Amino acid sequence: MDFIATQKYLIQSPRKIREVAGLVKKLSPVIAITKLEFVYKRASEPIIKVIKTALAQAKAAGVSEDVLRFKEIQIGEGPRLKRGMAASRGRWHPFKKRMSHIRIILTNGTKS
Repeated sequence: MDFIATQKYLIQSPRKIREVAGLVKKLSPVIAITKLEFVYKRASEPIIKVIKTALAQAKAAGVSEDVLRFKEIQIGEGPRLKRGMAASRGRWHPFKKRMSHIRIILTNGTKS
């Protein structure tokens, strides 16, 4: 049985979030939450929230947290906000504020 949790339109670069997600993809979700609390990156907080959401879904379905594993941690790219900054001589320097979509799937390994 799979439990899916998502966070969409997070204004943070997917590249920065993937760096943090790579630290915990081999761990169990409960251990991943405890490790991410000590990671000094802004991306750790949204990942913790999404993992907790998936764990709450599993708990509501009556599945123990000990048997759950990560099936997939997907960090996708969302739309970009096109912004700019004023520069010298009346010019405009554009930059993009990137958005991310976080999708986490937990599985207990049994088919139903």
